[in-house]
Amino acid sequence: MTFVCRPIGLGMMLLALFKREMALGLRHKGEVLTPLAFFAVVACLFALGVGPQPALLQQMAPGVLWVGALLSVMLSLPRLFATDYADGSLEQMLLSSAPLGLLVLVKVMAHGVLSGLPLVLMAPVLGFQLGLDSRAIGLLMLTLLLGIPTLSLMGSIGAALTLGVRGAGVLLSLLVLPLCVPVLIFGAGVLNADAAGTGVRGHCLLLAALLVLSLFFAPLATSIALKIAME
Repeated sequence: MTFVCRPIGLGMMLLALFKREMALGLRHKGEVLTPLAFFAVVACLFALGVGPQPALLQQMAPGVLWVGALLSVMLSLPRLFATDYADGSLEQMLLSSAPLGLLVLVKVMAHGVLSGLPLVLMAPVLGFQLGLDSRAIGLLMLTLLLGIPTLSLMGSIGAALTLGVRGAGVLLSLLVLPLCVPVLIFGAGVLNADAAGTGVRGHCLLLAALLVLSLFFAPLATSIALKIAME
């Protein structure tokens, strides 16, 4: 693929990269279905473990669903750059005249669509199972739409730092999970604040602010980590 710096050519190249990532992800359906199945299993096992106590299930549902979503996103992150690293595509990305940060952002966007969007769509089913009402389900989907892209962006830094390292999955989790704690707190906090009647605007704005900061800093940090990994 020839990379050019003109705006139209750059846009077409980024679109082609996005289509390529989507095609590769859909070709390997296990990468899409595994996080989804894990998310469902976490919620179901929690419900079985707690037992038929609707009030307790409803109270703990936000934290359980958010932890399940966070861990599900982590499952697919080790493969974010692994395929490109193995087939030499990553070297071509580093040598191209296109900004590496934009290429990283496109790959993370594709990862979010393939791994994150199915989690958002499954959340209402699991939420109703845990006793959440329709308003809480709507807030849950909103927070996941704001939070999962942030998790993917933060995770891309860890995926780049652990590229080519043995046991990368465990090391990636150790690096990334502490960074994701604020997203987890504010994401689950939206539903808890709504249940307490204290308002959700502040939590939503903080989630949006984390997303904006991640969009700006994560591709840059990931680009630097990729260059270090390829040296």
